[in-house]
Amino acid sequence: MIRRNPNGDVPVVHETAFVDPTAILCGKVIVEENVFIGPYAVIRADEVNDAGEMDAITIGANSNIQDGVVIHCKAGSAVRIGKGASIAHRSIVHGPCTVGDQVFIGFNSVLFNCEVGTGSVVRHNSVVEGCRVPPGFYIPSTSNIHSDSELATITPVTPDQTGFSESVTQANLELVKGYRRIRNEF
Repeated sequence: MIRRNPNGDVPVVHETAFVDPTAILCGKVIVEENVFIGPYAVIRADEVNDAGEMDAITIGANSNIQDGVVIHCKAGSAVRIGKGASIAHRSIVHGPCTVGDQVFIGFNSVLFNCEVGTGSVVRHNSVVEGCRVPPGFYIPSTSNIHSDSELATITPVTPDQTGFSESVTQANLELVKGYRRIRNEF
């Protein structure tokens, strides 16, 4: 469902993207080429800052926002999901937040007030807030990272972990094609 926010902003979805009919996109949301947005995802840009303004939530080309993901922004802050990123089932991304290109965010993870650098992996059930994850980092499952100093103990991404992330992205790009092909059959 595509909805206007109280400011009158309407989501802009590229014609090559697929948004599941059960997903909700509300407000100042930009969805780029070949994006997959799965069932029951909610992407909502509707809060303004003290000046009455808001930045957009932008989903970069070839990314996938899987089932039950929630993306929202606080007080008009921006959320930017880079190109080729995977945000796995039931994760929460709350702005201000920047997720770099080719990033994998695992099931049930929470991102808030942070930056996650290109090529990084945040595994399942992790919390990342108030810090800047450098490019190419691997954050293990169930981690709780709340400052830049806590990142000193994190190991860089291995080729195996990057390969998994790339396979998820590729599988979801194929889903975009398949769902777009059968969208009128529902």
